Amino acid sequence: MVGSGKKVLEIGAGPGSITKHLSGTLGCDVVAVEIDPSALERLAPFARRTYALNLNDESWSDQIRADEGTFDVVIAADVLEHVYDPWAVLRGMKTLLNEAGAVILSIPHVGHAAIAGCLFDEDFEYRPWGLLDRTHIRFFGLKNIQHLYNSQGLSIEHSEFVVRTPEMTEFVRRWNRLPRKVQEALESNRFSHVYQVVSRAVPESRAKLNLRLMDLDVPAPDDRTVRYWKKTMSSIPSLEDEDTSSSSIKNSNVSIGNLFKLMQSRRRG
Repeated sequence: MVGSGKKVLEIGAGPGSITKHLSGTLGCDVVAVEIDPSALERLAPFARRTYALNLNDESWSDQIRADEGTFDVVIAADVLEHVYDPWAVLRGMKTLLNEAGAVILSIPHVGHAAIAGCLFDEDFEYRPWGLLDRTHIRFFGLKNIQHLYNSQGLSIEHSEFVVRTPEMTEFVRRWNRLPRKVQEALESNRFSHVYQVVSRAVPESRAKLNLRLMDLDVPAPDDRTVRYWKKTMSSIPSLEDEDTSSSSIKNSNVSIGNLFKLMQSRRRG
């Protein structure tokens, strides 16, 4: 989605795993924003310049614009879920685009079946990383991601889903404890295997397309990807304080339709 030889601002660049690819493989001129001092040190070899800025301070983009001007691409990969006001951060990103520039976001999908399974089992299973990283303070379904872009006058021109079945996620053990009928109910949402949403958007005044995320197809992951992630996630140790008791419905005759009614009644209760 970036292309080669572009002037790129990478926000929340971490230790530089994406930055290294942008500047090395793609030959981009990369400026990076990060707040973690240890990450900044590791990031430095891969970016022309780094900035230690707090995205919760709305003036962050002013310094970048004053020093660096505007960019072909502004990236925030798995960043906006960590900030108090993602709308304000995206607004700042938009101001840093040049006349042909685009924003690229990667956002975790809270509508994944594995998260619904955690909620059904009465445990919002926070972890040090992943969909329920304990530092996440914002959560997005597809409609929320769409509204995030639209609220800032941006149109999605290209979007792809990172697709993982529940068995390919960090919640595989909890998922496997759920009754099959519950799993079937939770997977009846056709977006239930979408793990992340990666999108490229431009100001709506010059957009050639205006994709609607809810209209997109969800491709099945290939066999190699399935095998890799199932093996990787099944090897992760259990949480030290994991509660394996279950709140699942014991009646095996409960229909899938009635499961949703029971879930709604639990929320009302």
